[in-house]
Amino acid sequence: MGRCAVKRPAIVALIPAAGVGARAGGKIPKQYQQIAGAPMIVHTILALKKIARIVEIIVVVSPEDAYADQLITADAGITIIRVGGATRAETVRNGLSNLRRRYEARDWVLVHDAARCCVPPTRVDALIDACTDHEVGGLLAIPVADTLKRAAGDGCVTETVDRRALWQAQTPQMFRLGMLQDALATVKLAEVTDEASAIEQAGFAPKIVLGASRNLKVTFPDDFAIAEALLQQAHGAS
Repeated sequence: MGRCAVKRPAIVALIPAAGVGARAGGKIPKQYQQIAGAPMIVHTILALKKIARIVEIIVVVSPEDAYADQLITADAGITIIRVGGATRAETVRNGLSNLRRRYEARDWVLVHDAARCCVPPTRVDALIDACTDHEVGGLLAIPVADTLKRAAGDGCVTETVDRRALWQAQTPQMFRLGMLQDALATVKLAEVTDEASAIEQAGFAPKIVLGASRNLKVTFPDDFAIAEALLQQAHGAS
């Protein structure tokens, strides 16, 4: 008799997109603002769609979202769910609860910022390669390049911070669905700025995988021009 094949854990992507991005300016939430001919979130989705191992992309929007259905083209690999919360962490937690209805605790989830529309698919593949057999999971990050200063309340420098062991966290961040769900259930969501921090507070050590400087998070008005240039460069090279 032949051995039964062991089912490998599924890999799904989750994009929290319930915020408005007030620092970016604009009349509509930043994830829907136009960059290089399309809403920013569309570029983000298209980047993740290039990863063949991702079986589904989940976009989590707020219940009151008036743009997603109009601007995101629905197809077999994209699901929009309206369970977004007041914070990013709450939105992710609610999205994970929805995923658990269809996926198992051992399956992988890659949480990716809607505003990181320039993520290179090659780095996402590298993250998956590095984490598939890791007991915890990990995240994309780049070494801190700038000199860091610590300032007092009066705005004056008190010290220069040693940057040699410091990394700037990016997304995607890849963890087991059940582990991440459990971690988010035990922390104060208002204090969680990314998924790795919740995993760390739960007592685990995520793996760092080298990201890319082009994987910037569009946050301020000037960032839109930078992202557009990077997207046009990528499209011209493809």
